[in-house]
Amino acid sequence: MKTILKKSTFFCLAVVLAFTFTSCVKEGTGGHSSVSGNVRHHTKLIPNAIVYIKYGATEFPGTDVNLYDDHVTCDTNAHFEFKGLRKGDYYLYGYGYDNAIMLDVKGGVGIKLKYNKASVNDVPVTE
Repeated sequence: MKTILKKSTFFCLAVVLAFTFTSCVKEGTGGHSSVSGNVRHHTKLIPNAIVYIKYGATEFPGTDVNLYDDHVTCDTNAHFEFKGLRKGDYYLYGYGYDNAIMLDVKGGVGIKLKYNKASVNDVPVTE
């Protein structure tokens, strides 16, 4: 009887620990979600802009790009994509140059990704 009780206790403890560790997975890479979109200054696309991503944030972390976890450069159509993300909170910060007004433009948006979903979010930028 003691052996069965010990095995049951060990099993219950193992299940609790497994749920604890799997539920504490933080935002970042290693998942099955993605976010993509375009960088836009009002309605104008901003090609070759850089989009930075901050894991675990929906509020603006600041303009210091060292605070961000990763970045991609948009293609000539102003399109960007981050793949392999876990569900959770992210902040996208875009920085580029609008040659129509000859000024740098920057801005961002906070997003929430769901598990195993592709999200399309444009990054609005301004002077």
